[in-house]
Amino acid sequence: MKHIDLQTDIGKIKLKNPVITASGTFGYGREFEELIDLNRLGAIIVKGLSLKPAKGNPPPRIVETSCGMLNAIGLENIGIEAFIKQKLPFLEQLSTPTLVNIYGKSVEEYADLAARIDEVEGIAGIEINISCPNVKTGGIAFGVDPESAAEVVRAVRTRTTKPLMVKLSPNVTDITEIARSAEDAGADSLSLINTITGMAIDIETRHPKLANITGGLSGPAIKPVALRMVWQVAQTVKIPVIGIGGIMKAEDALEFLIAGAVAVQVGTANFVNPCSTIEITEGIEAFLAERKISSVRDIIGTLEV
Repeated sequence: MKHIDLQTDIGKIKLKNPVITASGTFGYGREFEELIDLNRLGAIIVKGLSLKPAKGNPPPRIVETSCGMLNAIGLENIGIEAFIKQKLPFLEQLSTPTLVNIYGKSVEEYADLAARIDEVEGIAGIEINISCPNVKTGGIAFGVDPESAAEVVRAVRTRTTKPLMVKLSPNVTDITEIARSAEDAGADSLSLINTITGMAIDIETRHPKLANITGGLSGPAIKPVALRMVWQVAQTVKIPVIGIGGIMKAEDALEFLIAGAVAVQVGTANFVNPCSTIEITEGIEAFLAERKISSVRDIIGTLEV
């Protein structure tokens, strides 16, 4: 097979291939060290980090549903300082870029996180999770309001020069409005979609299956929604778009690339098959080789309508 160029760029971040691990599905990277060659990944996005360690929600926190799963982990993490001291040194040894996903309960928390990360050499970029509730506005998520989303991005932008990827929530009426808002506020790229809010009920006990009542739906069930939103956003903004949502195999990833995504994030598939990222990368390469397409860039945004 002749050489297929799988390289793609997310602004200043150069990827050897378009397959990235989605935050919250891949731990801090090292957990998968004995299962796959981490140097073969396009990038690793570690689980969401906050200023201080967070315990997350009480169990049960994960429920399998038809065509997917619901999670209400509650963003449990070790905090940014412990990550930098304990987890980052391992990741810095890899040839794969590491991005840090951040979340806060206030604009100030996001900004302070960005300032701390800005001091650290081994972090290639920041993914901002704006699907978190803003405690100052009665718990309405930053990501569902264009102005709130912009406020977070602006605050982070003023505190760091690192590339900023903003992860968009699908729980909105018009995702392109939020996308434009994030772009105007200084985002370098957009990743979408985050999970769709859902729930499951035990009909015997008549209780919710999740202790948190609702959770985030991910997996194949959300792929058609994610694909539609990626296509819409890719046509709306000038910055790179990264596709997320139900990517279980190479064909799924290729759909997102054709729709206009420059790269994809693999999430739920990591729970089902820890080797899925590598298999998806190999599948993309095989697809291009069979069709004598020399570069993955030649299929990005080629949807004909």
